[in-house]
Amino acid sequence: MNTHNLPKMFYSYREGWQDLIETRPSVRKLFTTFVLPMSLIPPVMLLYALLVMPGGVFPELVPAITIGEALAAAVAFFLAELAMVALMASIIQQMGDVVDVTPTYQEAFLLAAVAPTPLWISALALFVPITWFNALVVAIAWVASAALIYHGVYPLFRLEDKSKARVMGTFVLMAGIIAWIALLVVLALAMSMIIGLRG
Repeated sequence: MNTHNLPKMFYSYREGWQDLIETRPSVRKLFTTFVLPMSLIPPVMLLYALLVMPGGVFPELVPAITIGEALAAAVAFFLAELAMVALMASIIQQMGDVVDVTPTYQEAFLLAAVAPTPLWISALALFVPITWFNALVVAIAWVASAALIYHGVYPLFRLEDKSKARVMGTFVLMAGIIAWIALLVVLALAMSMIIGLRG
């Protein structure tokens, strides 16, 4: 995927998206060259926040979290991210019924891979150990992800009109929010299990 086109994809139904459609990257290629490296950003930044800046954004654990414990939480989160992208692609494919289209899994995976890009990048805000700043960055990232969803549904699934794109985009956005909450739950459970194993 050509990331130079990403800024155009936030506001255009054609620019950037058309190049992606014409390139038609396989699910495997998109997964290994884009999803995999982008999914590494949040767990790496989580490690940074827990080990380098303890208490800066997340509550500081007592006793302090070890490198092994932080690594275990980061790996669990990373694997959950990868699984969630694949799951979201399946959900998006099924959502085609809402607007009478039948996208292929590859087309659905394109959207599932591109849409969370701002959320992945927003994890870099953890370099700034201020909770409200990170919350603001995540909020902006969600707006950007919503823009990608609403502008991507129309060209990727070849919808007849933009009203159908808005309907499907809303369903995809709601599913994405649920998926994001599920990822946070996975992280919280991983941290709880790690703390529980200390005893």
